[in-house]
Amino acid sequence: MNKKQKRNLIRIVIAAVLIVIIGQLELARLPRLIAYLVPYLVVGYDILYRAGRGIVKRQPFDECLLMAVATLGALALAIYEDGDYTEAIAVMLFYQVGEWFQSYAVGKSRRDITELMDIRPDYANVAGENGALHRVDPDEVEVGTVITVQPGEKIPIDGVVVSGASALNTVALTGESLPRDVAAGDEVLSGCINVSGLLRIRTTKEFDESTASKILELVEDASSRKSRAEQFITRFARVYTPAVVGAAAALAVLPPLVSLLALGAAPEWGTWLYRALTFLVVSCPCALVISIPLSFFAGLGGASRAGVLVKGSNYLETLADVTSVVFDKTGTLTKGAFEVTAVHPETIAEKELLHLASHVERYSTHPIAASLRSAYPGEADGCTVEDVEEIAGQGVRACVNGHTVCVGNAKLMEGLGVSWHTCHKTGTIVHVAMDGIYMGHIVVADVPKPHAAAAIAALRAQGVRHTLMLTGDGRATAAEVAQTLGLDDYACELLPADKVARLEALLAAKRGGVAFVGDGINDAPVLARADVGIAMGALGSDAAIEAADIVLMDDDPLKIAVARRIARRTMRIVRENIVFSISVKILVLLLCAVGLANMWAAIFADVGVMVLAVLNAMRALFAGGRAQRA
Repeated sequence: MNKKQKRNLIRIVIAAVLIVIIGQLELARLPRLIAYLVPYLVVGYDILYRAGRGIVKRQPFDECLLMAVATLGALALAIYEDGDYTEAIAVMLFYQVGEWFQSYAVGKSRRDITELMDIRPDYANVAGENGALHRVDPDEVEVGTVITVQPGEKIPIDGVVVSGASALNTVALTGESLPRDVAAGDEVLSGCINVSGLLRIRTTKEFDESTASKILELVEDASSRKSRAEQFITRFARVYTPAVVGAAAALAVLPPLVSLLALGAAPEWGTWLYRALTFLVVSCPCALVISIPLSFFAGLGGASRAGVLVKGSNYLETLADVTSVVFDKTGTLTKGAFEVTAVHPETIAEKELLHLASHVERYSTHPIAASLRSAYPGEADGCTVEDVEEIAGQGVRACVNGHTVCVGNAKLMEGLGVSWHTCHKTGTIVHVAMDGIYMGHIVVADVPKPHAAAAIAALRAQGVRHTLMLTGDGRATAAEVAQTLGLDDYACELLPADKVARLEALLAAKRGGVAFVGDGINDAPVLARADVGIAMGALGSDAAIEAADIVLMDDDPLKIAVARRIARRTMRIVRENIVFSISVKILVLLLCAVGLANMWAAIFADVGVMVLAVLNAMRALFAGGRAQRA
């Protein structure tokens, strides 16, 4: 609770206590009026001031004017009839209670998001000439500088670990509670907290371009992108407020005049003025004006808790309506890195075949060589590798413990005159021969991400009718990935322009909203063209993240389903608040117009509905946790 909220709460309590005390006193007419004016001014002076300022600035039609006119009119009516002042003061009191509650709810949701996104580091540790660490502004650290991150500190700038090993708390970036282990050679992102060991990191980006700065920039910009529902409420309030003021004036004047002039009956000015004032209290659009933006703000916060950054509430609204999701393959649905998927030996054991291949590829920098070494990490155990020769476009030949071992593609085998055979598995086939004898082959392929199939299934369960994969890979690879993951369709051997054309065709088919998910530079045009673009944030290119509307911070495709579930839940809450608020107000307005509802019913229709709508809106803040558990 901030100082302003504490001050307003004290005012509300003082006014309530004064009303109770004054109600117990037996006072004459003038002293009683003066006594009741004290709690009225204590709790309502700021509303009166804002209403007056609005009139001076020629922007009078807002909830402050409605409250000021209604309460002052009720006081004037009580003075005229020597009636009860409690109703008039209670309207202002309960209005302020609702305003305080709304302020507290917004403040709490902002604090939750701020605490969650408290990832901007204050300093970076740079070693001086004598080896001592000095704290410097992260903005002053140049690319390539080695910084030191001690246990408990935030990583200030993106980089690569030079030395040390530790576990990183990545919850602020990815929503993932499990620590991530890193060691020398691993990439690390700013905003993560170093949990245990000392790390020395060589920076790869400037501070302004690092992940933490980018995330904060996205969160700060999100509030400026309004959804259609928010824009509607803004336009609605501009027309609605002057309309109800006019309706209240008509209710106060026309029925008495009709009674007097047309029917010859008593005009009953006091009765109709009271109904008009009650009408004004009921008509205050606070519940809509406050709860709808708050629902979206809470939805954005709930998404960020789950490691999903949404750049604006308009994208949250669009994502909820998506019926088709288009995927890039490499780096999005698949890991984007080669792995050994099958080992088929001919005359030796699987382990020995991997052993030979990893030995020969020991010094190669090719991604396939790296996958072979990864599959057999003990490749350097006691073997002598000599006379390594890399044959361009074919493979590698080397002498291993006195034997000539060749590892490569079919062209290499044919050039050596070795009899080889193909494989039924899809992927890159690495053949191995020793002393001219075929030893077998190893299949290396880009494998699907662990949650890719679950992501497709989850989207289909949410009502997504069409899933499509666009890739530049060959037909065999694309077909196997599509079948493995359960995609509806795929298109292969595409250039970036072809991907845009395919997406355009899908948009023209009018199947509903279309989302595109990608991670590479070549995906940026498609991300920008889709109804909503979703980028893989941890490993995705800067161009893709910039072009996208939504960023998944941990590259997990299952977060797409999480993001859509949060968006749908937020939109459901928004619709609930709109229907509930308008329905209650229309009902009570009609009851007020015919004299069946008094000022206390008006207070419920205004403040009570606003409080209930705000409470409902706050549910969206916790949508991220529920969506991840679902």
